Amino acid sequence: MPHLTLDYSGDLTADGDIPGLCRELAACLIAQRADGQQVYPTGGVRVRAFAADAWCIADGRIEASYVHASLKVGTGRSEATRRATADALFERMKAHFAERFERTGLALSLEMEEFSESGTLKHNNLHARLRAR
Repeated sequence: MPHLTLDYSGDLTADGDIPGLCRELAACLIAQRADGQQVYPTGGVRVRAFAADAWCIADGRIEASYVHASLKVGTGRSEATRRATADALFERMKAHFAERFERTGLALSLEMEEFSESGTLKHNNLHARLRAR
């Protein structure tokens, strides 16, 4: 289960292709491998994005946008695997916004949190449905 939530400045809704970014980041999570095995089950991948209706960046006078990504993963993956995931996701984010980064103010950030499975409840039929395809 990786859950990735994007919080972004609402000005990116018009020309930031946030739905495309969500698809790119989901594909990136699915593509992660460790010891030749898929790190995150496809049926557990969630990427969602929420636009801020109001925001202020820096002194509030410069033209600037932001995207903050918050990734939550269950325990059991090595530090190296988690770092590789974070690096891959962040590189995708930077590539997605490379042109915008060159022409205007943009702040990108990503944080990763590992949580205990004992603190979560799940009811999910996606894994079975994917296997049945």
